Amino acid sequence: MSKCYREVTAVDDVTLHVEQGEIYALLGLNGAGKTTLIRMLLGMITPTAGTVRVLGADVATGDRAAWARVGYLVERAAAYPELTVRENLDVVRRLRRLPGSANDIIERLALTPYADRRAGTLSLGNLQRLALAKALLHSPALLILDEPVNGLDPAGVAEIRALLADLAHQHGTTVFLSSHLLAEVARLATRVGILHDGRLIGEHDSDQLDRHRRRHLLVATRDDHVAHAVLQANGYHPEPATPSGLILTDEHALVRPEQVATVLVHGGAPPTGLHLQEEDLEAFFLRTVGGSPEPVSVTEAGHA
Repeated sequence: MSKCYREVTAVDDVTLHVEQGEIYALLGLNGAGKTTLIRMLLGMITPTAGTVRVLGADVATGDRAAWARVGYLVERAAAYPELTVRENLDVVRRLRRLPGSANDIIERLALTPYADRRAGTLSLGNLQRLALAKALLHSPALLILDEPVNGLDPAGVAEIRALLADLAHQHGTTVFLSSHLLAEVARLATRVGILHDGRLIGEHDSDQLDRHRRRHLLVATRDDHVAHAVLQANGYHPEPATPSGLILTDEHALVRPEQVATVLVHGGAPPTGLHLQEEDLEAFFLRTVGGSPEPVSVTEAGHA
């Protein structure tokens, strides 16, 4: 599907297929087209080209049968500011013709202390919790969430992560969410799609993301020129020396850094340090979209 606004292409020929019970995270920088794509999924705007199907219903036909089974949060959390948290949820409950009360969802979203507080007085994080409570009130089969942890503190992020994981794994709820925080969604999502300038430039199973992260061995010596020659003579391919030392990307160097130390010691250029470095997930994301190619050290292989 695609969406154009005159000369601007907000979403450019994106094809997505999300399985039942999957947690799919759409990642992209601000302005990548994530919200536009979600608004097309929800029928809020019409695609310029292509079709959209949600829970088997063709959104373009105006068939609203699926929407009783969809919960959503798009862009900023919204609520009636003069109504309390409980009253806001009761409005949604009555509109959806749901029996009972909102007590269960208030408790699940840790809103009990704020249940009788006016929504207009809530912090950004608690307003986000209220928006999520409204999306979950009717136990939807599909959740479509735009930046669902926006404004939450680390504890709140962990709670929402656990809640969404439980919904998917224990109840079979399909979760489609957008975010710009790869490190966070990688802990939750089963599959990750990267959107940039309106195009889907990559999809990865979350458990395979590590394969795509750059790794190298940083070798510090007292004489990098001699060490470079020794390594080359022993079948390694060191890159030109940096202020921090020599860089090796040979797979056997990454797997056996202690062998590199042995080679250097025998060659008369003992290392003063060996450090296995790899880019973190955020660096991988920024490199993928052309924002930052530099690796970030997170693992140290050892010292000589």
